[in-house]
Amino acid sequence: MAPLPDTSKTTKLERYNSYLRRVNTTKLLATTSNLLFRATLLTAVVLILLFTLHYPPLLVGQHPSAASAHSHRSLLSSSSSSYGGAAWERNVRRYATPRHPGGLSVLVTGAAGFVGTHCSLALKKRGDGVLGLDNFNSYYDPSLKRSRQNLLSRHGILVLDADINDSDLLIKLFDVVPFSHVLHLAAQAGVRYAMHNPQSYVSSNVAGLVSLFEVVAKHADPQPAVVWASSSSVYGLNTAVPFSELHRTDHPASLYAATKKAGEAIAHTYNHIYGLSITGLRFFTVYGPWGRPDMAYFFFTKSILSGNAITLFKTRDGADVQRDFTYIDDVVKGCLGALDTAEKSTGSRGGKKRRAAQLRVYNLGNTSPVSVGKMVAILEELLGKKAKKNVVTMPRNGDVPYTHANVSLAEKDFGYRPTTDLATGLRRFVKWYVEYYGVTAPHAKGKGKGKGKGGVGGERKQVDTAGVASA
Repeated sequence: MAPLPDTSKTTKLERYNSYLRRVNTTKLLATTSNLLFRATLLTAVVLILLFTLHYPPLLVGQHPSAASAHSHRSLLSSSSSSYGGAAWERNVRRYATPRHPGGLSVLVTGAAGFVGTHCSLALKKRGDGVLGLDNFNSYYDPSLKRSRQNLLSRHGILVLDADINDSDLLIKLFDVVPFSHVLHLAAQAGVRYAMHNPQSYVSSNVAGLVSLFEVVAKHADPQPAVVWASSSSVYGLNTAVPFSELHRTDHPASLYAATKKAGEAIAHTYNHIYGLSITGLRFFTVYGPWGRPDMAYFFFTKSILSGNAITLFKTRDGADVQRDFTYIDDVVKGCLGALDTAEKSTGSRGGKKRRAAQLRVYNLGNTSPVSVGKMVAILEELLGKKAKKNVVTMPRNGDVPYTHANVSLAEKDFGYRPTTDLATGLRRFVKWYVEYYGVTAPHAKGKGKGKGKGGVGGERKQVDTAGVASA
Protein backbone atom coordinates (compact mmCIF):
# COMPACT_ATOMS: atom_id res chain seq x y z
CA MET A 1 0.00 0.00 0.00
CA ALA A 2 1.44 3.36 -1.08
CA PRO A 3 2.24 5.83 1.69
CA LEU A 4 -0.06 8.92 2.09
CA PRO A 5 1.43 12.18 0.84
CA ASP A 6 2.59 14.60 3.53
CA THR A 7 0.19 17.55 3.33
CA SER A 8 1.29 19.35 6.47
CA LYS A 9 3.64 21.70 4.61
CA THR A 10 0.97 22.47 2.00
CA THR A 11 -1.60 23.21 4.72
CA LYS A 12 0.80 25.48 6.54
CA LEU A 13 1.62 27.32 3.32
CA GLU A 14 -2.08 27.84 2.55
CA ARG A 15 -2.72 29.10 6.08
CA TYR A 16 0.20 31.50 5.76
CA ASN A 17 -1.04 32.79 2.40
CA SER A 18 -4.53 33.22 3.84
CA TYR A 19 -3.06 35.15 6.74
CA LEU A 20 -1.15 37.41 4.35
CA ARG A 21 -4.30 38.05 2.35
CA ARG A 22 -6.21 39.02 5.51
CA VAL A 23 -3.42 41.30 6.64
CA ASN A 24 -3.19 42.97 3.25
CA THR A 25 -6.97 43.37 3.10
CA THR A 26 -7.03 44.92 6.58
CA LYS A 27 -4.21 47.30 5.64
CA LEU A 28 -6.01 48.22 2.43
CA LEU A 29 -9.26 48.90 4.28
CA ALA A 30 -7.43 50.94 6.90
CA THR A 31 -5.62 52.92 4.24
CA THR A 32 -8.83 53.45 2.28
CA SER A 33 -10.71 54.52 5.42
CA ASN A 34 -7.93 56.89 6.34
CA LEU A 35 -7.94 58.43 2.87
CA LEU A 36 -11.73 58.66 2.90
CA PHE A 37 -11.69 60.36 6.30
CA ARG A 38 -9.08 62.86 5.15
CA ALA A 39 -10.98 63.53 1.94
CA THR A 40 -14.21 64.05 3.89
CA LEU A 41 -12.46 66.36 6.34
CA LEU A 42 -10.88 68.34 3.50
CA THR A 43 -14.22 68.61 1.73
CA ALA A 44 -15.89 69.86 4.91
CA VAL A 45 -13.18 72.48 5.40
CA VAL A 46 -13.55 73.64 1.80
CA LEU A 47 -17.35 73.86 2.16
CA ILE A 48 -17.01 75.86 5.38
CA LEU A 49 -14.57 78.23 3.70
CA LEU A 50 -16.85 78.65 0.70
CA PHE A 51 -19.87 79.24 2.95
CA THR A 52 -17.92 81.79 4.98
CA LEU A 53 -16.84 83.63 1.85
CA HIS A 54 -20.21 83.64 0.14
CA TYR A 55 -22.51 83.92 3.18
CA PRO A 56 -20.98 86.22 5.81
CA PRO A 57 -22.69 86.37 9.21
CA LEU A 58 -26.22 87.62 8.70
CA LEU A 59 -27.08 90.91 10.28
CA VAL A 60 -30.59 91.95 11.13
CA GLY A 61 -32.33 92.71 7.87
CA GLN A 62 -29.23 92.45 5.66
CA HIS A 63 -29.97 93.52 2.11
CA PRO A 64 -28.30 91.74 -0.81
CA SER A 65 -26.39 94.91 -1.64
CA ALA A 66 -24.89 94.75 1.84
CA ALA A 67 -23.38 91.31 1.45
CA SER A 68 -19.83 92.56 1.01
CA ALA A 69 -17.55 93.31 3.90
CA HIS A 70 -17.19 96.87 2.64
CA SER A 71 -20.87 97.69 3.04
CA HIS A 72 -21.29 96.09 6.47
CA ARG A 73 -18.98 95.43 9.34
CA SER A 74 -19.74 92.30 11.32
CA LEU A 75 -21.26 93.63 14.51
CA LEU A 76 -21.39 90.13 15.92
CA SER A 77 -17.62 90.04 16.14
CA SER A 78 -16.82 93.66 16.91
CA SER A 79 -19.56 95.27 19.01
CA SER A 80 -18.89 93.66 22.36
CA SER A 81 -15.14 94.11 21.98
CA SER A 82 -15.34 97.78 20.99
CA TYR A 83 -17.71 98.78 23.79
CA GLY A 84 -16.56 98.80 27.40
CA GLY A 85 -14.45 100.51 29.98
CA ALA A 86 -15.29 102.72 32.94
CA ALA A 87 -15.93 105.86 30.85
CA TRP A 88 -18.22 103.98 28.45
CA GLU A 89 -20.15 102.45 31.33
CA ARG A 90 -20.65 105.84 33.00
CA ASN A 91 -21.89 107.29 29.72
CA VAL A 92 -24.34 104.44 29.09
CA ARG A 93 -25.62 104.64 32.65
CA ARG A 94 -26.12 108.41 32.34
CA TYR A 95 -28.28 108.13 29.20
CA ALA A 96 -30.33 105.26 30.63
CA THR A 97 -31.11 106.99 33.93
CA PRO A 98 -34.52 108.72 34.14
CA ARG A 99 -34.67 112.39 35.14
CA HIS A 100 -37.04 111.79 38.03
CA PRO A 101 -37.69 109.02 40.58
CA GLY A 102 -40.18 106.48 39.32
CA GLY A 103 -39.33 107.12 35.68
CA LEU A 104 -38.64 104.25 33.31
CA SER A 105 -35.22 103.11 32.17
CA VAL A 106 -35.80 101.75 28.66
CA LEU A 107 -33.55 99.88 26.26
CA VAL A 108 -34.96 100.56 22.78
CA THR A 109 -33.83 98.16 20.05
CA GLY A 110 -34.20 99.38 16.47
CA ALA A 111 -33.97 102.90 17.90
CA ALA A 112 -32.91 104.46 14.60
CA GLY A 113 -35.88 102.89 12.85
CA PHE A 114 -39.15 104.68 12.12
CA VAL A 115 -41.18 103.69 15.19
CA GLY A 116 -38.07 103.43 17.36
CA THR A 117 -37.07 107.04 16.72
CA HIS A 118 -40.49 108.44 17.56
CA CYS A 119 -40.87 106.30 20.69
CA SER A 120 -37.40 107.24 21.91
CA LEU A 121 -38.17 110.95 21.50
CA ALA A 122 -41.47 110.60 23.35
CA LEU A 123 -39.89 108.69 26.23
CA LYS A 124 -37.08 111.21 26.53
CA LYS A 125 -39.50 114.13 26.40
CA ARG A 126 -41.40 112.93 29.44
CA GLY A 127 -38.21 112.29 31.43
CA ASP A 128 -37.55 108.56 31.03
CA GLY A 129 -34.06 107.18 30.58
CA VAL A 130 -33.47 105.94 27.03
CA LEU A 131 -30.62 103.95 25.51
CA GLY A 132 -30.91 102.81 21.89
CA LEU A 133 -29.47 99.99 19.79
CA ASP A 134 -29.48 99.76 16.00
CA ASN A 135 -27.34 97.93 13.45
CA PHE A 136 -28.07 100.43 10.63
CA ASN A 137 -28.49 97.71 8.02
CA SER A 138 -29.14 98.65 4.41
CA TYR A 139 -32.58 97.09 3.86
CA TYR A 140 -33.40 100.71 3.03
CA ASP A 141 -31.19 103.79 2.81
CA PRO A 142 -28.94 103.79 5.91
CA SER A 143 -28.42 107.56 5.57
CA LEU A 144 -32.03 108.07 6.66
CA LYS A 145 -31.32 105.99 9.76
CA ARG A 146 -28.19 108.04 10.43
CA SER A 147 -30.27 111.21 10.13
CA ARG A 148 -32.67 109.81 12.70
CA GLN A 149 -29.70 108.97 14.91
CA ASN A 150 -28.52 112.58 14.63
CA LEU A 151 -32.01 113.78 15.52
CA LEU A 152 -31.99 111.56 18.60
CA SER A 153 -28.52 112.75 19.56
CA ARG A 154 -29.66 116.38 19.43
CA HIS A 155 -32.38 115.43 21.92
CA GLY A 156 -29.94 113.73 24.28
CA ILE A 157 -30.46 110.10 23.22
CA LEU A 158 -27.55 107.73 22.60
CA VAL A 159 -27.94 105.02 19.95
CA LEU A 160 -25.26 102.32 19.99
CA ASP A 161 -24.22 100.82 16.66
CA ALA A 162 -24.88 97.20 17.59
CA ASP A 163 -26.78 94.04 16.69
CA ILE A 164 -29.36 92.23 18.83
CA ASN A 165 -27.68 88.91 18.05
CA ASP A 166 -24.57 90.11 19.89
CA SER A 167 -25.42 88.46 23.20
CA ASP A 168 -22.09 89.45 24.77
CA LEU A 169 -22.90 93.13 24.31
CA LEU A 170 -26.45 92.66 25.59
CA ILE A 171 -25.12 90.93 28.72
CA LYS A 172 -22.66 93.77 29.21
CA LEU A 173 -25.45 96.37 28.94
CA PHE A 174 -27.66 94.60 31.48
CA ASP A 175 -24.67 94.31 33.82
CA VAL A 176 -24.17 98.09 33.60
CA VAL A 177 -27.81 99.27 33.65
CA PRO A 178 -30.77 97.86 35.62
CA PHE A 179 -33.28 98.54 32.82
CA SER A 180 -36.88 98.51 33.97
CA HIS A 181 -38.21 97.95 30.44
CA VAL A 182 -37.15 96.83 26.98
CA LEU A 183 -38.96 98.21 23.93
CA HIS A 184 -37.93 95.71 21.28
CA LEU A 185 -38.59 97.17 17.83
CA ALA A 186 -35.58 95.80 15.93
CA ALA A 187 -36.77 93.49 13.15
CA GLN A 188 -36.50 92.67 9.48
CA ALA A 189 -39.54 94.39 8.03
CA GLY A 190 -41.31 94.06 4.70
CA VAL A 191 -43.58 91.39 3.28
CA ARG A 192 -42.27 91.06 -0.29
CA TYR A 193 -38.56 91.20 0.50
CA ALA A 194 -38.91 87.85 2.29
CA MET A 195 -39.16 86.18 -1.11
CA HIS A 196 -35.64 87.41 -1.95
CA ASN A 197 -33.81 87.14 1.36
CA PRO A 198 -35.71 84.78 3.66
CA GLN A 199 -32.75 84.06 5.93
CA SER A 200 -32.60 87.69 7.08
CA TYR A 201 -36.09 87.30 8.59
CA VAL A 202 -35.08 84.20 10.52
CA SER A 203 -31.86 85.86 11.71
CA SER A 204 -33.62 88.96 12.99
CA ASN A 205 -37.22 88.11 13.84
CA VAL A 206 -36.57 84.67 15.31
CA ALA A 207 -32.90 84.32 16.31
CA GLY A 208 -32.66 87.97 17.35
CA LEU A 209 -35.76 87.69 19.51
CA VAL A 210 -34.43 84.54 21.19
CA SER A 211 -31.06 86.25 21.73
CA LEU A 212 -32.75 89.12 23.55
CA PHE A 213 -35.07 86.90 25.61
CA GLU A 214 -32.16 84.67 26.64
CA VAL A 215 -30.18 87.59 28.03
CA VAL A 216 -33.19 89.21 29.69
CA ALA A 217 -34.28 85.92 31.29
CA LYS A 218 -30.91 84.64 32.46
CA HIS A 219 -28.59 87.62 32.92
CA ALA A 220 -30.65 90.73 33.75
CA ASP A 221 -31.10 91.63 37.40
CA PRO A 222 -33.81 92.66 37.81
CA GLN A 223 -35.58 91.18 34.80
CA PRO A 224 -37.18 94.01 32.83
CA ALA A 225 -40.65 93.93 31.32
CA VAL A 226 -40.52 93.51 27.53
CA VAL A 227 -42.79 95.24 25.02
CA TRP A 228 -42.09 94.13 21.46
CA ALA A 229 -43.34 94.69 17.93
CA SER A 230 -45.37 91.88 16.44
CA SER A 231 -47.42 92.71 13.34
CA SER A 232 -50.94 92.80 11.94
CA SER A 233 -49.53 90.47 9.28
CA VAL A 234 -50.04 87.56 11.69
CA TYR A 235 -53.76 87.65 10.77
CA GLY A 236 -52.74 86.45 7.32
CA LEU A 237 -55.65 84.93 5.42
CA ASN A 238 -58.15 85.65 8.19
CA THR A 239 -61.49 86.78 6.68
CA ALA A 240 -63.29 87.91 9.84
CA VAL A 241 -63.21 91.70 10.26
CA PRO A 242 -62.28 93.75 12.13
CA PHE A 243 -59.25 91.72 13.21
CA SER A 244 -59.44 90.83 16.88
CA GLU A 245 -56.75 89.46 19.20
CA LEU A 246 -59.13 86.51 19.72
CA HIS A 247 -59.05 85.53 16.03
CA ARG A 248 -56.93 82.67 14.74
CA THR A 249 -53.48 83.56 13.45
CA ASP A 250 -52.33 80.20 12.11
CA HIS A 251 -52.68 80.98 8.39
CA PRO A 252 -49.83 83.41 7.60
CA ALA A 253 -49.65 84.66 4.01
CA SER A 254 -45.93 85.53 4.06
CA LEU A 255 -42.67 84.45 5.65
CA TYR A 256 -42.56 87.80 7.44
CA ALA A 257 -45.93 87.04 9.02
CA ALA A 258 -44.77 83.53 9.91
CA THR A 259 -41.68 84.85 11.74
CA LYS A 260 -43.84 87.29 13.70
CA LYS A 261 -46.26 84.51 14.59
CA ALA A 262 -43.27 82.42 15.66
CA GLY A 263 -42.19 85.36 17.79
CA GLU A 264 -45.50 85.33 19.62
CA ALA A 265 -45.08 81.61 20.34
CA ILE A 266 -41.50 82.20 21.52
CA ALA A 267 -42.74 85.00 23.79
CA HIS A 268 -45.26 82.62 25.35
CA THR A 269 -42.49 80.11 26.03
CA TYR A 270 -40.19 82.60 27.80
CA ASN A 271 -43.12 83.95 29.77
CA HIS A 272 -44.13 80.45 30.86
CA ILE A 273 -40.66 79.12 31.72
CA TYR A 274 -38.79 82.19 32.97
CA GLY A 275 -41.53 84.53 34.21
CA LEU A 276 -40.83 87.34 31.73
CA SER A 277 -43.51 90.02 31.54
CA ILE A 278 -44.09 90.30 27.78
CA THR A 279 -46.45 92.44 25.70
CA GLY A 280 -46.72 92.04 21.93
CA LEU A 281 -48.04 94.88 19.77
CA ARG A 282 -49.57 94.18 16.36
CA PHE A 283 -48.96 97.33 14.31
CA PHE A 284 -51.29 98.18 11.41
CA THR A 285 -49.59 100.01 8.47
CA VAL A 286 -47.81 102.75 10.40
CA TYR A 287 -47.04 105.94 8.43
CA GLY A 288 -45.83 109.47 9.00
CA PRO A 289 -42.72 111.73 9.07
CA TRP A 290 -39.36 109.97 9.19
CA GLY A 291 -41.10 106.89 7.80
CA ARG A 292 -39.77 103.89 5.88
CA PRO A 293 -38.98 104.37 2.17
CA ASP A 294 -40.22 100.85 1.39
CA MET A 295 -43.79 101.76 2.39
CA ALA A 296 -46.27 102.60 -0.38
CA TYR A 297 -47.17 106.11 0.80
CA PHE A 298 -43.44 106.98 0.88
CA PHE A 299 -42.33 105.66 -2.50
CA PHE A 300 -45.60 106.78 -4.14
CA THR A 301 -44.74 110.31 -3.05
CA LYS A 302 -41.29 110.02 -4.59
CA SER A 303 -42.67 108.56 -7.84
CA ILE A 304 -45.43 111.15 -8.20
CA LEU A 305 -42.98 114.03 -7.77
CA SER A 306 -40.46 112.51 -10.20
CA GLY A 307 -43.13 111.68 -12.80
CA ASN A 308 -42.67 107.91 -12.59
CA ALA A 309 -45.62 105.54 -12.76
CA ILE A 310 -46.93 103.82 -9.64
CA THR A 311 -48.50 100.37 -9.48
CA LEU A 312 -51.86 99.94 -7.78
CA PHE A 313 -53.19 96.50 -6.91
CA LYS A 314 -56.73 95.22 -7.27
CA THR A 315 -57.91 92.00 -5.68
CA ARG A 316 -58.70 89.04 -7.94
CA ASP A 317 -62.37 89.94 -7.81
CA GLY A 318 -61.63 93.54 -8.80
CA ALA A 319 -61.98 95.16 -5.37
CA ASP A 320 -59.68 97.88 -4.05
CA VAL A 321 -56.89 96.91 -1.68
CA GLN A 322 -57.51 98.53 1.71
CA ARG A 323 -55.26 99.27 4.65
CA ASP A 324 -55.88 100.42 8.21
CA PHE A 325 -53.36 103.28 7.96
CA THR A 326 -52.22 104.27 11.47
CA TYR A 327 -50.42 107.54 12.11
CA ILE A 328 -47.13 107.35 13.99
CA ASP A 329 -48.19 109.59 16.90
CA ASP A 330 -51.11 107.27 17.64
CA VAL A 331 -48.83 104.23 17.58
CA VAL A 332 -46.36 105.94 19.92
CA LYS A 333 -49.15 106.58 22.43
CA GLY A 334 -50.01 102.89 22.24
CA CYS A 335 -46.39 101.84 22.79
CA LEU A 336 -46.04 104.11 25.81
CA GLY A 337 -49.37 102.92 27.16
CA ALA A 338 -48.17 99.32 26.92
CA LEU A 339 -44.89 100.21 28.67
CA ASP A 340 -46.68 102.08 31.46
CA THR A 341 -49.07 99.22 32.19
CA ALA A 342 -46.54 96.39 31.89
CA GLU A 343 -46.17 94.51 35.16
CA LYS A 344 -42.81 93.45 36.53
CA SER A 345 -41.31 90.15 35.45
CA THR A 346 -41.50 87.41 38.05
CA GLY A 347 -38.25 85.60 37.36
CA SER A 348 -34.79 86.25 38.74
CA ARG A 349 -31.25 86.24 37.43
CA GLY A 350 -30.48 82.73 36.29
CA GLY A 351 -34.00 82.16 34.99
CA LYS A 352 -35.82 81.03 38.14
CA LYS A 353 -39.53 81.84 37.94
CA ARG A 354 -41.34 82.71 41.17
CA ARG A 355 -44.92 82.95 39.89
CA ALA A 356 -46.97 83.48 36.73
CA ALA A 357 -46.10 86.64 34.77
CA GLN A 358 -48.09 88.99 32.59
CA LEU A 359 -48.47 87.99 28.92
CA ARG A 360 -50.42 90.28 26.57
CA VAL A 361 -50.96 91.04 22.90
CA TYR A 362 -52.72 94.09 21.44
CA ASN A 363 -53.76 95.53 18.10
CA LEU A 364 -52.56 99.08 17.44
CA GLY A 365 -54.49 100.32 14.41
CA ASN A 366 -56.69 103.21 13.29
CA THR A 367 -59.94 101.20 12.99
CA SER A 368 -60.79 102.93 9.68
CA PRO A 369 -59.56 101.08 6.57
CA VAL A 370 -58.96 103.27 3.50
CA SER A 371 -58.39 102.08 -0.04
CA VAL A 372 -54.91 102.54 -1.45
CA GLY A 373 -56.51 104.42 -4.34
CA LYS A 374 -57.94 106.95 -1.88
CA MET A 375 -54.54 107.32 -0.28
CA VAL A 376 -53.05 108.14 -3.69
CA ALA A 377 -55.79 110.71 -4.33
CA ILE A 378 -54.91 112.46 -1.06
CA LEU A 379 -51.22 112.50 -2.02
CA GLU A 380 -52.08 113.93 -5.44
CA GLU A 381 -53.97 116.78 -3.83
CA LEU A 382 -51.23 117.48 -1.29
CA LEU A 383 -48.46 117.36 -3.89
CA GLY A 384 -50.40 119.27 -6.54
CA LYS A 385 -49.59 116.64 -9.16
CA LYS A 386 -51.40 113.68 -10.69
CA ALA A 387 -49.96 110.19 -10.45
CA LYS A 388 -49.31 107.99 -13.47
CA LYS A 389 -51.02 104.74 -12.52
CA ASN A 390 -50.66 101.13 -13.56
CA VAL A 391 -53.49 99.03 -12.14
CA VAL A 392 -52.78 95.31 -11.93
CA THR A 393 -54.17 92.25 -10.15
CA MET A 394 -52.47 91.59 -6.84
CA PRO A 395 -49.83 88.88 -7.24
CA ARG A 396 -49.33 86.08 -4.73
CA ASN A 397 -46.39 87.74 -3.01
CA GLY A 398 -47.52 87.66 0.59
CA ASP A 399 -49.68 90.77 0.57
CA VAL A 400 -53.25 90.58 1.85
CA PRO A 401 -56.23 92.45 0.36
CA TYR A 402 -57.28 94.36 3.48
CA THR A 403 -56.51 95.03 7.12
CA HIS A 404 -58.85 96.35 9.79
CA ALA A 405 -58.03 96.61 13.49
CA ASN A 406 -60.28 96.08 16.46
CA VAL A 407 -58.53 98.07 19.22
CA SER A 408 -61.12 97.71 21.99
CA LEU A 409 -58.73 95.66 24.14
CA ALA A 410 -55.97 98.30 23.99
CA GLU A 411 -58.54 101.00 24.68
CA LYS A 412 -59.81 99.12 27.73
CA ASP A 413 -56.37 98.30 29.19
CA PHE A 414 -54.43 101.52 28.58
CA GLY A 415 -56.76 104.03 26.93
CA TYR A 416 -55.56 103.66 23.34
CA ARG A 417 -57.66 105.86 21.03
CA PRO A 418 -56.32 106.75 17.57
CA THR A 419 -57.24 110.31 16.59
CA THR A 420 -55.44 111.06 13.31
CA ASP A 421 -57.26 110.60 10.00
CA LEU A 422 -55.32 109.73 6.86
CA ALA A 423 -55.58 113.17 5.23
CA THR A 424 -54.16 114.89 8.32
CA GLY A 425 -51.38 112.34 8.73
CA LEU A 426 -50.34 112.48 5.08
CA ARG A 427 -50.28 116.28 5.18
CA ARG A 428 -47.76 116.11 8.02
CA PHE A 429 -45.75 113.50 6.15
CA VAL A 430 -45.62 115.57 2.95
CA LYS A 431 -44.48 118.62 4.92
CA TRP A 432 -41.62 116.61 6.38
CA TYR A 433 -40.78 114.97 3.04
CA VAL A 434 -40.38 118.18 1.02
CA GLU A 435 -38.26 119.71 3.77
CA TYR A 436 -36.06 116.68 4.37
CA TYR A 437 -35.37 115.92 0.71
CA GLY A 438 -35.41 119.50 -0.52
CA VAL A 439 -38.13 118.69 -3.02
CA THR A 440 -39.90 121.23 -5.20
CA ALA A 441 -43.55 120.25 -5.18
CA PRO A 442 -45.67 122.09 -7.83
CA HIS A 443 -48.51 123.17 -5.56
CA ALA A 444 -47.88 121.20 -2.40
CA LYS A 445 -50.39 121.71 0.39
CA GLY A 446 -47.95 120.24 2.91
CA LYS A 447 -46.60 123.77 3.62
CA GLY A 448 -44.99 124.66 0.36
CA LYS A 449 -41.70 123.99 -1.33
CA GLY A 450 -38.59 122.47 0.06
CA LYS A 451 -35.47 124.57 0.53
CA GLY A 452 -32.84 122.11 -0.62
CA LYS A 453 -31.31 121.82 -4.06
CA GLY A 454 -34.62 120.72 -5.50
CA GLY A 455 -35.64 117.46 -7.10
CA VAL A 456 -36.23 114.09 -5.49
CA GLY A 457 -33.24 113.01 -3.46
CA GLY A 458 -31.72 116.48 -3.46
CA GLU A 459 -29.71 117.90 -0.60
CA ARG A 460 -31.32 117.15 2.73
CA LYS A 461 -31.66 119.79 5.41
CA GLN A 462 -31.82 119.23 9.15
CA VAL A 463 -35.43 118.66 10.13
CA ASP A 464 -35.88 118.63 13.87
CA THR A 465 -39.49 119.06 14.87
CA ALA A 466 -41.60 117.84 11.97
CA GLY A 467 -43.55 114.82 13.09
CA VAL A 468 -41.87 114.45 16.48
CA ALA A 469 -44.33 112.43 18.50
CA SER A 470 -45.45 113.69 21.86
CA ALA A 471 -46.03 111.46 24.86
